[in-house]
Amino acid sequence: MSKTRMIPIYGRTPHCSIRQRIEDRRNIARALRLEHSRKPDKPEDFVTYEDSDSDEETPAVQKEVLSTSYNFVDYVRSREIMDKSVRAINPDYGSRHILTHEMFKETPLSLGNMNKVFCSQWLSDRQVVFGTKCNKLMVYDVFTHSIDQIPSLISWRDSLSTDQQQCGIHSVQINPSRTLLATGARNTYDVAIYRLPTLDPVCVGENAHKDWVFDMCWLDDEFLVSGSRDTKMALWRITPDLLESKEEIPTYQHISALSVKECRNSQKVRALTFNKAYQEVAALSLNGFIHIWCAETFKQKLSRKLPSSQENVCLAVQSTGLYAIGCRSYTLLLDCRTLQAVKKVSSRYTGCGIRSASFSFQGDILTMGTGVGMLMFYDLKAGKYLESSINSSRTVVLKASKGFVFPEEDYQDIQNVKYVPAIYTHCYDKSVRQSVTKKGCSE
Repeated sequence: MSKTRMIPIYGRTPHCSIRQRIEDRRNIARALRLEHSRKPDKPEDFVTYEDSDSDEETPAVQKEVLSTSYNFVDYVRSREIMDKSVRAINPDYGSRHILTHEMFKETPLSLGNMNKVFCSQWLSDRQVVFGTKCNKLMVYDVFTHSIDQIPSLISWRDSLSTDQQQCGIHSVQINPSRTLLATGARNTYDVAIYRLPTLDPVCVGENAHKDWVFDMCWLDDEFLVSGSRDTKMALWRITPDLLESKEEIPTYQHISALSVKECRNSQKVRALTFNKAYQEVAALSLNGFIHIWCAETFKQKLSRKLPSSQENVCLAVQSTGLYAIGCRSYTLLLDCRTLQAVKKVSSRYTGCGIRSASFSFQGDILTMGTGVGMLMFYDLKAGKYLESSINSSRTVVLKASKGFVFPEEDYQDIQNVKYVPAIYTHCYDKSVRQSVTKKGCSE
């Protein structure tokens, strides 16, 4: 959970310098090598090896091990006295502990007649912004339980035409410095940019797409990429002069895309993600292809057919570059260097449909939202679903409470019937390691 390099004040060695620790490390290393050397009944498709077969550590490594404490008390104490010791803590430990000990508690939020939440992001430790199918951008305060609506931005073609295309807000993305928020405008073909934390309007990007914008991703604090059902990818730039508005009444400008290109061999770009480790943009299309674009030149490099072409609707990337693609009955893990399948994480519930996917802060846990109202957690290091510490025969699952279908759209003959919601979006609060889940009806 924690690592602290201890600096002794008295004597030559710190209190954690016990020679038996070196011998214990050697025994553990030998046991792991013995376990790996055993030939399984069925050979694995993907195997990793250690850098060296030697079980001897150099004196420098041994000295570092003996001066490193893994005691959390030492970590807290050195932080309290502002010691110069080098210390680190695993941010995933808190979330993992809460999950395995079943400490998460659901707080249902009534949204009235609002239709299906498609996307969400934490603005701060107390505010969540989310977009709905009825084209509303809302902000929820977890302390006061208040909900405020943010006005949608209107493009030129919206003001000149009464035929407004509204299919919902499918994406809400925050730039790395957390100063700008990108989402859909009133017309679903356009992109809206807001300033954070005030949510004042900055600009609306228009005339790049001719169909619904499904997803967006920030490359840095200025450049944004959007993907649409018209198979087009658009590159936008929010320049500093757009942010220097000094008017008392908030106004916004209208901008055009720097470049609009067709995503070849695609049908309806469904999801986007920026792979920072390899400076590339990955796009997922509904015809079962993943497409890789160079982020620096905005040129398409390659496309690859996925093993499954059924319901590929969500895409996530690990900090190391590993891709996770949610399909109908499993989550596919892809090596970003070759786009070869590393592993298929089968769902514990047949045909539930993976609707959303994300990696934890350290990237060790893959979180999956399903079409049957459940969040599942897969431990990538252990190669299995996260197990409960209370009941070892159970895996960790967060179940969402049932919702209601109101008599509208395709449900005119149904009167407030309970249904199992789909988890279209989920995200972690980085400040307090809190989880929020938004629900929608599975289609």
